[in-house]
This record gives sequence, structure tokens and C-alpha cells, in this order.
Amino acid sequence: MKLTANGIDIHYTIEGEGPVVTMSHALGCNLSMWDEQAQALSGRYRVLRYDTRGHGGSSAPPGPYSLEQMADDLHGLLTGLGITQTHFVGISMGGMIGQTFALKYPMLLQGLILCSTTSRYPAAMRSTWVERIRTVEAKGMEPTVEPALQRWFTPSFRERRPDVMERVRVMLRSTPPHGCIGCCYAIPTIDLTDRLGEVRCPALVIAGEDDPGTPVAMAQEIHVALHSSELAILRSASHLGNLEQPEAFNRILLGFLDKATE
Repeated sequence: MKLTANGIDIHYTIEGEGPVVTMSHALGCNLSMWDEQAQALSGRYRVLRYDTRGHGGSSAPPGPYSLEQMADDLHGLLTGLGITQTHFVGISMGGMIGQTFALKYPMLLQGLILCSTTSRYPAAMRSTWVERIRTVEAKGMEPTVEPALQRWFTPSFRERRPDVMERVRVMLRSTPPHGCIGCCYAIPTIDLTDRLGEVRCPALVIAGEDDPGTPVAMAQEIHVALHSSELAILRSASHLGNLEQPEAFNRILLGFLDKATE
């Protein structure tokens, strides 16, 4: 399904009945990365998944994009669907959108779950994003595919689950290059650590213990800044812990949601 909001068409899907849980994906992915979670949650929650601008079935206008713009996209989607309260689950880039959204639209949030993400990047990491933009501008998405898999999953999982690797390759290759580039301009600008104390809804921070891109230290920084938040570490997981350790991820997520919804 599609809905026009904030000047773009947003592709989304809704499953289940109950309190709303909105899910936002990682850079280069799409809403299908949450398939296992939607299946686990939809028995008692109304699960809204959507493609971020520049990804999947949503519009990919020329960039650069901003995190505030992507938070406004989400606000437009929720408003268009008549949703006035939601839990939010965001992974990586999705977690950055979630932090931005929580600070701009706090009244809409019932709970905030931030996975494999950061609230700020060291200045030294900005050059990494500049290089990624240049690579995609020159050669498209293909050069990013295998390096992403190496960062996102542990070596043993990559060897054990070639089916998941192929599924993620397809997502990465199908992402419009200019959509990826637009988001790559937004991601390294995040600098919200000092404002997270303003967030009042229940919060959960999930990190993979073997994640090189957003290591546990970044999750701990968010956890400290988000008053009364919970912190969960996924063992034997790298960046996309929802795909690498879905049973543990779903157990942690459902446990938090059930408490936060009471």
C-alpha cells in the first residue's frame, strides 16, 4: 500500500490488531527486513512497516535528505493513517530517525526501541560516509554489497545462512543509488546525545555484542542518556541482530512491548 505524505509516496504494510508498533529499517534495506518480527508481533500488535524515502517502494527524490525530513515523513504517514499513538522500533538508520522523531513528536510515542544505532558519530567517521557517497555515485550499489554483509553479520552466521545473505544482497542491490546517497548525507549528522534526556516514554536499547559499526559503547551512551531506559546485548550478533538472532531479538522486543503497553 502507498500513502502520499510530506511530498513523497510512502510504501507501507500493516498486519495484526492491537496497539500499534511502527518499524523502521536500516540503510540499503526495506520493510521486508522485519518479516520475522512482524510475524512474531502481529498476534497481539498492529504492526506498521514502511520503506524510508529513497528505499524499497517509497519515492526516491534527489537528495540530500535529513533526519528531520525523514522524521516528518513518518509523522505524515502516521497522520495519514489516523494513528495517534505508536511504539517505534528502529534499527541503525531507523534508530536515528526514531530519536529525531521522539524529540520532535513526543506525544505520538508510547515506547521507543533503538537497535544497533548511535546518537552521534565521532568527527573522524565523517570521512567514511563521504567515501561511501563517492563510491555509490561512481559505481552504484554493487561495491557496497559484500562489505555491508561483512559488517552486518558475524563470519559464522554468514557461512551458516547463505539464504539470509542472498536475501540481504537483493535488498541492497534493489535500493536506488540516489536514495542511498540521500540518506548517507543525513546519517553522519546525527548529534542528539545531549537531548535524549528529554524523551519521557519507556525506552529499550538493543545492541549486538559483535557489531563493529555501532558497537556496544554507542548503545551504552544512548542508554545512559535515555533516562530509565533498558539495555539488552544480543550475544553472537553483529549489526542486524533481528536477522542474526531473531528468536532472542523477538523475545526481548516482545517482553519490553508487553510491559510498556500495560
